[in-house]
Amino acid sequence: MSSKTEFLWYIPNDVKAGHRGDTVAQNHNSLDALTAHATALEEHGWTGALIGTGWGRPDTFTVATSLAARTKTFQPLIAIRPGYWKPANFASAAATLDHLSGQRIRVNIVSGKDDLAAYGDSEGDSTHRYARTKEFMRLVRRLWTQEAVTFEGEHFKVKNATVQPRIKATPERLHPKLYFGGASEAAERVSATEADVQLFWGEPLEGVKERIERLKALSKALDRDLPPLQFGLRITTLVRDTTEEAWRDAEAKVAEMANNGGAGWHDHKREVAVGQKRLLDLYAKGDVLDDNLYTAPGKFGGGGAGTTWLVGSAEDVARSLNKYRDLGITQFILSDTPYLQEIERQGKTLLPLLGEI
Repeated sequence: MSSKTEFLWYIPNDVKAGHRGDTVAQNHNSLDALTAHATALEEHGWTGALIGTGWGRPDTFTVATSLAARTKTFQPLIAIRPGYWKPANFASAAATLDHLSGQRIRVNIVSGKDDLAAYGDSEGDSTHRYARTKEFMRLVRRLWTQEAVTFEGEHFKVKNATVQPRIKATPERLHPKLYFGGASEAAERVSATEADVQLFWGEPLEGVKERIERLKALSKALDRDLPPLQFGLRITTLVRDTTEEAWRDAEAKVAEMANNGGAGWHDHKREVAVGQKRLLDLYAKGDVLDDNLYTAPGKFGGGGAGTTWLVGSAEDVARSLNKYRDLGITQFILSDTPYLQEIERQGKTLLPLLGEI
């Protein structure tokens, strides 16, 4: 599979307006509004975008399908959950969308907590959850790459299953990439053996370096039988014309978060997973780590990719992202709000500085 550096954005896919400080607008989640984001991404040099998931949000796969139909090059990174989908149902749906879109889809497998009972799912402890995820990923990949698949595992089974249409395989892309996150020991064991791309949130360089080294060693120890694991970074990038302007705006945003209790930001606070805790622990080490990694948002409600921000001029942020790339990061998923405005700003100012070295 290709390991060239790619830059994606984020589409929040939320029924509530104002996600992470976004502009509060009527019809913010309409097809026209979401299409405006996807076409802006095409026009400003982005590969595509991660589309958020979770019960109580619009169905991610439906949103991705709609946007793929309205665009030409936009590649949706579709966040999905085992349990919400069965492997064969998902493999078939994804293969169909991949065929209809001209091989444009990517998949982010999410194993974090959700309102499972609301959609009729249930699962045990984290060991059970990640065992199910591992089986899901292994079976989906088999269904995409083999015919007449028979499989009977602890969680899923199929008999003589052949997905149609078939995934169009090339040497660079055998099937849609499977992205995966998680920082617990159980999550890393799944990633080391089953994922195509391990996603990290915005930790300092030393923490990312340590995790990459551990995952590479784990892949070897667990006899990974897939192409080498790739690595991605999902982070907020606050970019302005000057360093001073960027920090002034970043501090003003955090002050507003402090005043309103982080309203619209704390969408990862229901249950603090291992990866989230790693981020929240960072602000004890200082408000700014490395050159320009701002940890203060985590004090006031920033969750997930909104917990830490890279702040500065386009040159400042590009230098920092290139340091992550030097560690082995090839997949970058960036964002800031207002989302549409920042797609354009960062597409014009940041992406040109991030060409292949």
